[in-house]
Amino acid sequence: MERLFNLDAQLLFDACVMALSMLVMFTFLSYLLFKPVRKLLEDRKQRVADEQESAKNDRKEAAVYKEEYEQKLKEIDKEAQAILSEARKKAMKTENEIVAEAKEEAARIITRANNEIELERKRALDDMKQEMIAIASAMAGKIVAASIDTSVQDELIEETLKEMGEQTWLS
Repeated sequence: MERLFNLDAQLLFDACVMALSMLVMFTFLSYLLFKPVRKLLEDRKQRVADEQESAKNDRKEAAVYKEEYEQKLKEIDKEAQAILSEARKKAMKTENEIVAEAKEEAARIITRANNEIELERKRALDDMKQEMIAIASAMAGKIVAASIDTSVQDELIEETLKEMGEQTWLS
């Protein structure tokens, strides 16, 4: 028997059988294990690619939403300015109405005061006339009591009328 590399035939046979069994085992395990692992890696790779694509789409959507949001903010600013302008107009209108009402009220108060003044003046004139009548009655009583003649009596009445004034007596 010949020896190869100083190895006997049994050892060489066992080494070949072992290499062959390892090759079969490697093939079998690669079929059983490597194929699912490859599938798992491919699935993960696909999932990562999908997530990247989704992130790109989300970024694009976010940019669109941001643009819409900024546009809406501009519109809201314009609306706020319009609302403030309208509120200012309403405030000016209300102010003008209040001022007009105050002027009307002042005019009514002035008219009422003038009417009251006129009434007081008439009342004072009436009081004065009543007092003149009382004075004239008292004078007439004195005249009668003094028993003076008619010429003195006419002279006293004329004098009294002149003192009171014709306008006062006739009104």
